[in-house]
Amino acid sequence: MKLSTRNVIKGKVIEVKEGAVAAKVRVDIGGGNIITSTITVDAVRDLALKAGDEVCALIKASSVMIMKE
Repeated sequence: MKLSTRNVIKGKVIEVKEGAVAAKVRVDIGGGNIITSTITVDAVRDLALKAGDEVCALIKASSVMIMKE
């Protein structure tokens, strides 16, 4: 499969928390870093996502903002 996304980060699902429509999926990418993604419950079910699954987080953003107080 070819993708235009250049930011592909491998990790392991540590939690899937389903709501009525959306689900939060927490992915441990190593080094104490966790990425949280909000996807549809349908997508979670289509992918059969569960804790322990090896996945890739695909990140494509038009902007990334940084803030420091």
